[in-house]
Amino acid sequence: MFNPLGGLGDIQKLQQQAQKMQSALQQEQIAVEKNGVQITMRGDQQIIEVTVDGVIENRIAEAINEAVKKTQELAARKLIEISQQQG
Repeated sequence: MFNPLGGLGDIQKLQQQAQKMQSALQQEQIAVEKNGVQITMRGDQQIIEVTVDGVIENRIAEAINEAVKKTQELAARKLIEISQQQG
């Protein structure tokens, strides 16, 4: 007999793994410097600091972080739309 809720354990396991991955990525940082611009970013794509020609410009970091957040929200909405169309 087919159990439509049988996959819930797998979903919960995947969610736990995703949360562990997110937590691990938040602990990692990278720094990139190019053409006088240095960006320090966490592994979860949050920008910590932007420096332009030696001047910290966190207004830029805040704007980029907001743009990344909006694209993540857009992706989540699209995923929900697609999953509802398939259901």
